[in-house]
Amino acid sequence: MKSKILQSTMLFFVALFFLNSCNSNKKEEPVVEIEPKTETFLLEKEKLSTELRLPAELSGFQQVDLYAKVSSFVKILKVDIGSKVTKGQLLIVLEAPEISSQLAAAESKLKSMEAIYATSKSTYNRLYETSKVEGTISKNDLELANGKKNSDYAQYQAAVAGHKEVAIMRGYLEIRAPFDGIVTARNVNLGTYVGPSGKGSDLPLLTIQQQNKLRLAVSIPELYTGYLHQGDEMSFSVKSLPDTFKATIQRMSGALDLKLRSERVEMDVNNTHGNLLPGMVAEVLLPLNAKDSTFVVPKSAVINAAEGTFVIKVTNHKASRITIKKGREIDDKIEIFGDLNLNDKLVKIASEETKEGDIINE
Repeated sequence: MKSKILQSTMLFFVALFFLNSCNSNKKEEPVVEIEPKTETFLLEKEKLSTELRLPAELSGFQQVDLYAKVSSFVKILKVDIGSKVTKGQLLIVLEAPEISSQLAAAESKLKSMEAIYATSKSTYNRLYETSKVEGTISKNDLELANGKKNSDYAQYQAAVAGHKEVAIMRGYLEIRAPFDGIVTARNVNLGTYVGPSGKGSDLPLLTIQQQNKLRLAVSIPELYTGYLHQGDEMSFSVKSLPDTFKATIQRMSGALDLKLRSERVEMDVNNTHGNLLPGMVAEVLLPLNAKDSTFVVPKSAVINAAEGTFVIKVTNHKASRITIKKGREIDDKIEIFGDLNLNDKLVKIASEETKEGDIINE
């Protein structure tokens, strides 16, 4: 019995030794880490068409504030707020008695100088005709008569100019409409003292606006100025009316406002029905259509870092950072501008941790 137990124990140790020997002959295989693949795409060009909504303001195509040029009183007031006026229509008659006196004095002086000149001219003409007979008139007398005629003519012309000046001042007492429009403001009443000095000159007598044609002005941010051109059609709406109106760009300032960093763009609006009013705030829908195709990439391909904005370009499985400028953004796409070429290979989901020269596993 003891011999069987001993024999079994020996067989167990032999088997254990055999197993250890087999395990010691096996080589440990190293663990290989497989880098994940990076998704890339080829750079292509597209034409993006977007729309930009901006606030704008309607104003009269022409607007003028009428003031009194001479000190006077309002004698006749022919219009009021809302009055429709035509070009040349008499609006206000002013009264200035001193100007009437000056005009009468200028007329009297003009007639006097006209008579004096006519007399000296007649005298010279008679002497000239007589001098044709030799020995009748001395040369000196003829020259004196000619000089007197020229002097009287110069004074006559001065009287004409003086009379014209006073007549023009007299014309300032009649305020007329410079164009067809509507009176939108009245700041005087009958008897009001007006003129270049005094309390009556603080505000204009009348304000007239042309409303059958309006200006629509909008400020375009710097980023979008390159997409708009003269003649482009756009649409706009106002809160008080359900209709949508059309207009075309007529004028562009060609410079940016230093405060708003935007360009002023104006459109002409035919307001034949008169339902649009100057001062209305409109919402303009501007189409931004690029003339040429531009590079368009997914937003995930653009990295915004402290050192700049860039994309990751892959060349021979190596990464390189390309600095870019961003353009318009539409949904998940964005325009980019930089040192790039068609069919360049870019990383679709870029990471700021990717450094220059890193190996890209595609």
